[in-house]
Amino acid sequence: MDDAALLEAWTAGDLDAGSQLFERNFESVARFFRNKVDGPIDDLVQRTFLGCLEGRERVRGESGFRAYLFGVARNVLGKHWRSRMGGPTEVDLESESVVDLGGSLTSVYGRDRQQLTMLNALRRIPVQSQVVLELCYWESATAAEIAVVLDIPLGTAKTRIRRARQLLSEQLAALASGRLAVRTTATRLETWARGVRELPAEKRAPGRNPC
Repeated sequence: MDDAALLEAWTAGDLDAGSQLFERNFESVARFFRNKVDGPIDDLVQRTFLGCLEGRERVRGESGFRAYLFGVARNVLGKHWRSRMGGPTEVDLESESVVDLGGSLTSVYGRDRQQLTMLNALRRIPVQSQVVLELCYWESATAAEIAVVLDIPLGTAKTRIRRARQLLSEQLAALASGRLAVRTTATRLETWARGVRELPAEKRAPGRNPC
């Protein structure tokens, strides 16, 4: 069964289907939150899967489910930061970064200086741009999928991707040594970012399957 079919079966009461859906997509959802919040992400992952049960009629095929899943995760992320900042008008994820919102620069996940630099540069660009790039680099999301995740037109999504890459390059230049920054080409950006993807996601606590 593909993910959309598993979601339908879970909706109809098949808990095994829900467990399969969770296990199949856990790593991707954990990656989504890993570099965008401080502290445990387990609850955010749980809320994302439970949130998939709402609005499920919008899922169209396998790629449609994936875009829908990350769209739900993006909404959960926004609610998380609004809650932390004290109200719905306090957060603008299109202009504020994780660091702007009070998050710290990470020293946990990177295996070396290059990976830490990449992770921290991502944390210093607007959260919306960070979402775009991490979906591109870590999940190989297409511009069409990103358009669905952000609920914007395809042309706007392509513009957001280009702008996000530019912002990341600027932050890498600010964080890295001069020699490292000079070598930050588009190809190298993708190579570095995809390398960071292979870092292990936060482990799921036993018994925390949302099903």
